[in-house]
Amino acid sequence: MLEEHKFPLESFIGGWYINPNICSALIDLFHKNPKHHKQGVIGGPYNVNIENKDSIDLGIHPNYTDPAFENYKKSLKQCVELYENKYPELKEWNAYGMTEGANIQYYRPGAGYFAEHCERTSKNENRCLVWMTYLTDTPDAGTHFKYQNITTPCKKGLTLIWPTDFTHTHSGQISDKHEKYIITGWFGGNGHTYKGYDKPSDFKDQVYNG
Repeated sequence: MLEEHKFPLESFIGGWYINPNICSALIDLFHKNPKHHKQGVIGGPYNVNIENKDSIDLGIHPNYTDPAFENYKKSLKQCVELYENKYPELKEWNAYGMTEGANIQYYRPGAGYFAEHCERTSKNENRCLVWMTYLTDTPDAGTHFKYQNITTPCKKGLTLIWPTDFTHTHSGQISDKHEKYIITGWFGGNGHTYKGYDKPSDFKDQVYNG
């Protein structure tokens, strides 16, 4: 059983700790693929605005079979099951899954996702849940949820799941002295596609061995 990082039930934020070795393997995966690194984007696949988000990202196709990503997905599945146990109404939804790619994101000291934002807009309306894992222990860093008045710590292995809507508007907490790595992505209804990511070839900027 994974250790839980407890949040108030009414926050709809779930948190559990996965094996830190999985996090280290994902950081290694990031560094093994420098040709696929790109400046982080917001609101669409080509929208760069470093005043709002300053990161270097590695996109990963959901079907990528590297052992580091495969092991991560197994741990993420455990977290999802625990989240469903915490909020059992979710089990009544139609099937949902990882229908968009994942992103490993690197933030240098002083960089971050500065802007307040949520994870569902008219461009990706089928997203239902967000997931994110901190891959490093980064003092002073984390994520602040505006309306829940909760700031989550950047602790290696801490995996968060929360709803995508405006109710969970959030922003990054910035460390001026330490770097931060995360992996993040979304769950959406199976069979649905997303504007900008409609078919496997649209993952051309992501690592993919299919």
